[in-house]
Amino acid sequence: MKNKNIWITGASSGIGRQLAIDLAPHNRVLISSRKSEILHQVKQSNPNQIDVLPFDLADYHQAKLWVEQAIQQLIEIDILILNGGVSQRSLILDTKIEVDERLIQIDYLANVALAKAILPYFIKRGGGQIVVVTSLLGKFGTPYRSGYAGAKHALHGFFDVLRQEHQKDGIDVTLICPGFVNTQVAFNALNEHGDAQNAQDEATAQGMEVEVFSKKMIRAISQKKKEAYIGQKEIFAVYVKRFFPNILDFIILRSKVR
Repeated sequence: MKNKNIWITGASSGIGRQLAIDLAPHNRVLISSRKSEILHQVKQSNPNQIDVLPFDLADYHQAKLWVEQAIQQLIEIDILILNGGVSQRSLILDTKIEVDERLIQIDYLANVALAKAILPYFIKRGGGQIVVVTSLLGKFGTPYRSGYAGAKHALHGFFDVLRQEHQKDGIDVTLICPGFVNTQVAFNALNEHGDAQNAQDEATAQGMEVEVFSKKMIRAISQKKKEAYIGQKEIFAVYVKRFFPNILDFIILRSKVR
């Protein structure tokens, strides 16, 4: 992937940060998150190719303004990578409804708002690509992640329809479904009260290294895949769910993954 103007949300850490570092040598990259200081640290990895646009996804009603600012900074946008989000680690019975609301706002509505805001621009310019980082949990659910899985399932429904409605406008939609990736996602995951878990999961710590994941994700984007499952053996759960749902439930209930 070369000579593209790429906007990445959730770029202060993890997958988004690594994508910015890997894409910057051959592309112009705009990075966003609510952590301005850390974004500027990421920018130092390639200061001539990386620009910064800080904002908080919780303020998603400002999405049109963010798109206008992004266009001003990049002049032209070829690819929007919607990577921002937050995970969860809590049982349904214990989880306050405010936690579910925040997961829907950050993981679903904020991404939908940005897609809606950039859509007229992509239609006017004759095309573009929207890349959405969902999760394998957008294809099936596991305990302790009910609200997160619900928001990720919703992303698949919305963006499948966006692809169908705007393929005629030259707009490609790529859904990236990570499995376990060794990032800080578990540390930042919300508990039943809406606070950060501040602890690493064993499965996350043993997940795919983010440098490997980033390269696989970039390949899927460049190939304009409709949907890509990226991880280790956990990706096979998608196919087990499709053909043998009872077996998947049995496996999940016997596992110690939290």
